[in-house]
Amino acid sequence: MKTLSVKLPEDMARILEDRARSTGTTKSEILREALAGYFAQSRPPGKDSFLALAGDLVGCLEGPGDLSYNKEYLENYGR
Repeated sequence: MKTLSVKLPEDMARILEDRARSTGTTKSEILREALAGYFAQSRPPGKDSFLALAGDLVGCLEGPGDLSYNKEYLENYGR
C-alpha cells in the first residue's frame, strides 16, 4: 500500500480522530472508505465523448440543412 500525507483543517482532523476512536478503527481506514465511496459515485473525468455530454442538444435547433457548405449564406457576412 502507498502512503499519502494529507493536511486537514483542525476541526476536520478532530472529527476524524473522534470518529476513529468511537468506531474502533483507524483514521486511514475511514479515509479509504470515504475515498472509495467518492470514487464509486463520481465518473472519471474525460471518459465521455462530446456527443454523450451534449447529446440532448443535438437536433434542438432548426435551420437550413446546407448551412455548412452553401456559400450563398456568406455573401454579406461581416458587413
